[in-house]
Amino acid sequence: MVSTTTPQDKAKVGRPSDYNDELAGEILLRVAQGESLRSIGLDPEMPESRSIWRWLVKYPEFSQQYALAKEDSADVHADEILDIADNGTNDWMATNDENNAGYRFNGEAVARSRLRVDARKWVASKLKPKKYGEKVESTVNLKAEVAVTERPTLSKEEWLIKHGLSSN
Repeated sequence: MVSTTTPQDKAKVGRPSDYNDELAGEILLRVAQGESLRSIGLDPEMPESRSIWRWLVKYPEFSQQYALAKEDSADVHADEILDIADNGTNDWMATNDENNAGYRFNGEAVARSRLRVDARKWVASKLKPKKYGEKVESTVNLKAEVAVTERPTLSKEEWLIKHGLSSN
């Protein structure tokens, strides 16, 4: 049997790896929403992360837009901090102990939430240091010392003589 399909008719198999504006836009949107290049690269519909890293080197405009998208993701991380801190869903666990029915504090879940918050705070502070970085208060103590030399006071007559304006 002879195939009548041309190479152009065949569907592309595998991940996309060629740069195009639509794919770049999708990647930038996902980065701005807080997703890492690593996780984007794990999506079978997206290029592998090493391809995206190559694009960052090869296409300056994409690199600039990536930097802005990454900076914007700091706001997403800050929003997530509040969501994590406000969610107490797993802070308490039901116990199956007959002698101690009820609930017990789930320290592991609370510690994990603290870790998630701290990681997002750190990332946000690095991506947007002016907005989320530590505020360093500095006091500058400027002390000017002026040296005053004593100079003898001249009488009007002496001053006129000194400057050649004497009436003599």
